[in-house]
Amino acid sequence: MKCPRVALWPLLGCWMACATAPVRAPASEPAGLVPTPSQALALRASWLAERHGLLLDMMRRHGVGMWVVVNEEFHDDPLTGWVAPPLPYAGNRDVFVFVDAGDAGLKKVALTGYATEAVTRFFERPEESRKPQEVLAELEAKYHPRAIALGMGGKRGVTRSLTHDSYQWLVEALGAQAQGRFVSAAPLIEEYLDTRLPGEFAPYRDLVVLTESLVKRALSNEVVVPGKTTVGDVRRWLYDALWQARVTTWFEPDLRVQRQGMKDGFSRGFLAVADESVVIQRGDLVHVDFGVTALGLNTDWQKMAYVLRDGEKDVPEGLKRALANTQALQDALMLRASRPGRSSADVYDATMAEMKEKGIEAKVYSHPLGAQGHALGASIDFRAASRQDAPRVLRKGSYLAVELNTVTAVPEWGGQQVAVMQEDPAYLTDEGWKFFVPRQDAFYLIH
Repeated sequence: MKCPRVALWPLLGCWMACATAPVRAPASEPAGLVPTPSQALALRASWLAERHGLLLDMMRRHGVGMWVVVNEEFHDDPLTGWVAPPLPYAGNRDVFVFVDAGDAGLKKVALTGYATEAVTRFFERPEESRKPQEVLAELEAKYHPRAIALGMGGKRGVTRSLTHDSYQWLVEALGAQAQGRFVSAAPLIEEYLDTRLPGEFAPYRDLVVLTESLVKRALSNEVVVPGKTTVGDVRRWLYDALWQARVTTWFEPDLRVQRQGMKDGFSRGFLAVADESVVIQRGDLVHVDFGVTALGLNTDWQKMAYVLRDGEKDVPEGLKRALANTQALQDALMLRASRPGRSSADVYDATMAEMKEKGIEAKVYSHPLGAQGHALGASIDFRAASRQDAPRVLRKGSYLAVELNTVTAVPEWGGQQVAVMQEDPAYLTDEGWKFFVPRQDAFYLIH
């Protein structure tokens, strides 16, 4: 391909024009499923009002009298967009305070350098002449909360995001006598973020539909020309497709390639990610790990495609059996082992026991989805089985990335071990986990 002339940044423009495949959105492309920015803000504002309505009961369950979230300039706290409107906050230090005011209910105060109606709709805002430290001290003295929960001491980034200087500022504002009542907000944060709202369901399902659509296109002849297209080409196509669909992602799209005669391609117990220079060939089994981010929500998705050899019209039977083994693993975890209220470690044990009985080599590493891609809540994976941490119980309505794989010897590949990795967003019901969209029942075909 001859690179076109580009007026500005000619080298970068030439590289992009030559290196990326064009993103052509057909009439069926569901990009319209994603709201415009103004629509998204309105939708998330409605969710925030509902979420605030649940917060007081959560605080009381966790023994929290005051919860303080501090947002630093150019260093946003990951909780800010969940406890306050998801806006750019450009104050030097913006503070959001939630207080159990007893019979008066939940008191919400925003100590911000600048506040529009979007903020004052949800929070009280003291007069601008008052210093935030004075307001905080006044709230503590009036309500004397038995525990002041802060983003510290948790094992995940979103539960330990309070900076050192923010902590010192709170100590100075509230005093040494209050410092003794500082506690980790981690248990409260986990319940708050792992509680899905009914209104989130349909928009989230749309995001899953969009994720599926983009992956199907990426693993098709629209993007892949066997013998020419590289792993890097597909990755760049996915980045451009995200931009066109008005969404972003929370991790780098990964591709893995398996082919007959390939040496052991596993790393740390998982199939290793392919280098960008790898050319996709006929007979390859190609795997994509991909997710989208919009509306503060995240998807996570893994699917596989087979590149037909000359003369082939379908996937070899051995690869079909390998996919069937992974589907059996999905069924064991989702339909039989999982129920609301069960421990994730017990669910893992029951799933693996069934796989052992069936003679299937399996690995499970499923994790919560929603506010983050690797979200808070009950993970069902081999690490949960160790029970080193307190058991997590499955919460009805939670979202989960059902992420797992099986390894099967494929006769057509000389008995070579082939990993079939799948990942699908699902939600928990009284009957177990249910997919937002149907799972992959057959490999995508690249001709």
